[in-house]
Amino acid sequence: MLKQLAIVLIGLSSPTLAQTVSVDTYTGTVEVAMNPEKIAVFDLAAMDSLQALGVKANGLVSPVYLPYLEAAVKGTKSVGSLFEPDFEAVNAMQFDLIVAGGRSSTQAPELAKMAPTIDMTIWEDPIGQGLARLEAYGAIFGKVEEAAALEAEFQVQLEATKQAVANKGNALIVMTNGPKVSAYGLGGRFGWLHSALDLPEAVASVEESTHGEAISFEFIREANPDILIVIDRFAAIGREGANAKTTLDNALVHGTKAWAEGKVVYLDSAPIYIAGGGIQSMNKTLKEIAATF
Repeated sequence: MLKQLAIVLIGLSSPTLAQTVSVDTYTGTVEVAMNPEKIAVFDLAAMDSLQALGVKANGLVSPVYLPYLEAAVKGTKSVGSLFEPDFEAVNAMQFDLIVAGGRSSTQAPELAKMAPTIDMTIWEDPIGQGLARLEAYGAIFGKVEEAAALEAEFQVQLEATKQAVANKGNALIVMTNGPKVSAYGLGGRFGWLHSALDLPEAVASVEESTHGEAISFEFIREANPDILIVIDRFAAIGREGANAKTTLDNALVHGTKAWAEGKVVYLDSAPIYIAGGGIQSMNKTLKEIAATF
C-alpha cells in the first residue's frame, strides 16, 4: 500500500498559491512543487518509472540505452550524459524540476544551483526504494492512483516469479564484461533477486562489492549452481565484443547442473544494469526469470 503523503500549501510572492508535496528522496525528505511543467531527468531508472506513469520529460540524458525508453526521447532536449550534465543547456532551459540519481547523483548539488533538484538514487534496496520512488513521482505529478496500480501489478509479477523458482534449487548471479566474469551475492547490487524471490545462493561467501567479485570459470564449475543468472555488461551499454553466451560457452560451465538442465538465464541486461529499480525494469527482469521455468 502507498503511504499517505502530506500535501501543504505555501505562499508565493504573488497571490497565487502553489501546492507542494513532501516526498522521500535519497538524501532525505524534500518539499517539491506539484505538477512541474518543465522537467529534466538525469537517471534512467527514474525515466523508466516516469514513463510508466505517463510523465513526459522535457530534458533527458543521452544515450538512453534502453529500446523501450526510445519513445521518451522524442521531443526532448539533450541535457548531457548520465555522468556529465550539459550545464549550459540545463541553465538555458530553466527547468521547474530536475530528477537526478544513480550515476548522476554526484552532480545533484551543482544541478540544484540551477533548478529545484531531487536525488532519487536507487541502490541498497532496489525494490523498496524503487517502489518508494514510484510513489513519490505519483504524488509529485498527480498520478497517485496510477502509481498504486503499477505497484499492484508488480506485486502480482513478483509473487508469480517467486512461485516459478520455488524448489528449483540454488542460483549464482554472474555478470560478464567481455571475457571477464564477476559474481554477485545476496549483498551485491543484484542481490534482490535472491532476497525477493527466496532464491538460495549457490555460494554464500561472494564478496560484497559494487563491481562484484572477479571469478574464474573454475569458480562457476565448483559452485555448480542449479540456476545460473547472467547479466551481460557489454550488451547493456551497447559495447562491441565477446557477449555473455560466447564467454560462458566452455567445458567448465558446461559441467554445471544449470547448463545441463537448461537453467541458464541470459537476462536482457540493460534494464537491470542501467535502470535497476525502475518499475518497468523490475517487471521485465522478473518476467524473464519466470519464463525460464
